[in-house]
Amino acid sequence: MSLNLIRTLARDGEVFTIDEAVAKTSIKKEVLRVLLSRLETRGLIERIEKGKYLIIPLDSYHGGYSLHEFVVGSLLVHPCAISYWSALHWYGMTEQIPSTVFVQTTSRKKKQLLEIFGVDYRIVKIKEEKFFGLRHEWIEETSVPITDREKTIIDCLDKLHYAGGIQEVSKSFLTKELQMERLVTYAQSIGNSMVIRRLGYLCDIFHIPINLEIPNIRKYEMLDPTMPKTGNLNTKWRLIINVDEIAGVDSI
Repeated sequence: MSLNLIRTLARDGEVFTIDEAVAKTSIKKEVLRVLLSRLETRGLIERIEKGKYLIIPLDSYHGGYSLHEFVVGSLLVHPCAISYWSALHWYGMTEQIPSTVFVQTTSRKKKQLLEIFGVDYRIVKIKEEKFFGLRHEWIEETSVPITDREKTIIDCLDKLHYAGGIQEVSKSFLTKELQMERLVTYAQSIGNSMVIRRLGYLCDIFHIPINLEIPNIRKYEMLDPTMPKTGNLNTKWRLIINVDEIAGVDSI
C-alpha cells in the first residue's frame, strides 16, 4: 500500500500538496493525513510546510536527503524568484553566504519566515510592477526562477536590509559582467528614487559611466538605512554617507 501510494503521488514530480494527493488517490483527506503521517515517520516523505510534502528517494534515509535550498524556495510560493542577498551570492557578487534564502513574490503568504530542513527562508512580497528581470537556472533538474544580475542589484538597493547593507551590494560593482543600460532601465522602472540615488553614487565612486538623471529632491536620505544615521553629505545625490568604507574603494 505504501509503495503504491508513493508511486501514485510521484507521477507528476517529487513534491505534492495534500489536495493534489486527494485528487490523485480519491482517498478522503482525513484518512490521507493519517497515511501521510505514517509515510513521514517511515522516512518515505518529508513535510516541507503545512500541506506540502517532498517524496524521499528510496535509496535515501530519513533526514539524510533534501532538495537544494533554492529548489525548496521556489516551491513555497507562486510566482517567485530567488533574490536579494541569495541571488548576489549565487552570481558570485559577494563572498558572504547569507544564512537566509530570500524568495521574492507578488503573492500574499501568511508566514513570511519559514524553516525547512534546517534552512531559514524569508518570503518578500513586492508589487507586481517590481516583479521583472527574471531568468531560470537548472538546479538538480529543476528550473528555478532567479533575478538576473542587474535586477538583483536594483532589488538590493531597493531593500538593503535584505542584502547585508550597501557594503555587500557595492561588491557587485567590482565585476566586469554588468550591463549598465539594463541597470539604468531597471532603476527607472523600480519606482524608488533612492535606488537611483544609491546607484548613481556607487557608479561615481567606482568611476563607472552611467546615464542617470539626478532626481530633483532636496531632502537628504541615508545611503544605508541599516547603519548609524550620521555621516558626510553628498550634495549631488542628496545622500548622507553613513558608512566608513565601500569595498574596492580606497576612500569615500
